[in-house]
Amino acid sequence: MSSLLTYLAMHSDSSAKSARAPLFQPKILTTLKTYDRAQFLADIFAGLTVALVALPLSIAIAIASGAEPGVGLVTAVVAGFVISALGGSRVQIGGPTGAFIVVVYGVIAEHGYDGLVTATFMAGIILVVSGWLRIGNLIRHVPEPVINGFTVGIAVIIATSQLRDALGLQADKLPAEFFAKVEGMWAARNTLSLSAFAVTVATGILIVVLRRAWPKLPGIVFAVIAAALVVWLVGLRVETIGSRYGAIQSSLPMPRLPDLSPEKLAELFPSALTIAFLAGIESLLSAIVADRMVAGKHRPNAEVVAQGIANTASSLFAGLPATGAIARTATNVRAGGRTPVAGIAHALFILVFMLVAAPLANYLPMPALAAILLLTAWNMAEVDELKERLSPKARLSDRALLVLTMLLTVLVDLTVAIGVGVAIGLALRISRRDIDPPEWHAPDR
Repeated sequence: MSSLLTYLAMHSDSSAKSARAPLFQPKILTTLKTYDRAQFLADIFAGLTVALVALPLSIAIAIASGAEPGVGLVTAVVAGFVISALGGSRVQIGGPTGAFIVVVYGVIAEHGYDGLVTATFMAGIILVVSGWLRIGNLIRHVPEPVINGFTVGIAVIIATSQLRDALGLQADKLPAEFFAKVEGMWAARNTLSLSAFAVTVATGILIVVLRRAWPKLPGIVFAVIAAALVVWLVGLRVETIGSRYGAIQSSLPMPRLPDLSPEKLAELFPSALTIAFLAGIESLLSAIVADRMVAGKHRPNAEVVAQGIANTASSLFAGLPATGAIARTATNVRAGGRTPVAGIAHALFILVFMLVAAPLANYLPMPALAAILLLTAWNMAEVDELKERLSPKARLSDRALLVLTMLLTVLVDLTVAIGVGVAIGLALRISRRDIDPPEWHAPDR
């Protein structure tokens, strides 16, 4: 115990320079000093490009999380705006992400959607306090095998959850537990729809082809629109957003405080901690990716504070948890975005879509959305990188920790997986006297 306390005390700050840096200074204040018309036009184009990618993805993530599709758009608007306006990264794009699907689904299943809103509000407060305490620097010490393990575990759960829609199975109210869910889908195997399967495969192939041929274009949007047109023109009998959920909401709800009674706060505190931890890890990973793409340097504690404010704001509008989104951030950079204005523009473009064209989303086929999330899961798992991490060349303890964290995530609970993984990982590093924080691998999702 004393060794652990010594470890944390030695690394409570990444450096003396970090300790002297302003605690909360949004990056937009720095970037606007040299802002010009050319960069403004580039940011607006990048914001529009990212918004086109975020539209179907936000809807798909909300559905996979067990929420109404419209709340994904609400989250992208509210949290996306705040993260860009107040964050510590030049090009970070925020919103609902695949990493939260498992946690959100579990909280909704156990506590209802109102419980999720309360947990998200609490997570936001935790993140704000963590940022003010400079805990953004400490998150760097989370062992990379733990991050890789729970990320792969989340990818497995996401992929499994999408098989029902991808195959058109008639299996309602599947249990959350992994093996029980697989068993429920196997029992419904006779209801497999070839039409739904064909839409899933065609959409997935089209997304991959467009991404490789024209990486700067929002291939996801074109693929999903093409799938919707084919389903409508041919008259394929597959479920759409409208047929399952009805009309999608076309405006932001009025803000209101969630249930903050002492009993509810105590009940949801573990879930709030998990959401806060995931938001901190995912946002800083995304910021690292962004730094390497634009040769920049993010402000970790400002980013954590901004993530906290964004999650609190999202909960006031009954939105989902949010964090920095690696894939959307990379899309922003490739499209020419170089300041937080691009992220603000992306949120405003999504808001315009909600107000003007939300009914069009009712025609999106569920198998097409399943294809998006299956590809998201594949990218999260980083299969090629995973082979290297599990090869005999890698340290045995790192391999074991990755597999253990992955199995606990899939078979037990993400909170347990993170707690056990971090404890074992830090203990291993202390025993090896490997005190310096690891160089995180930045995933390209």
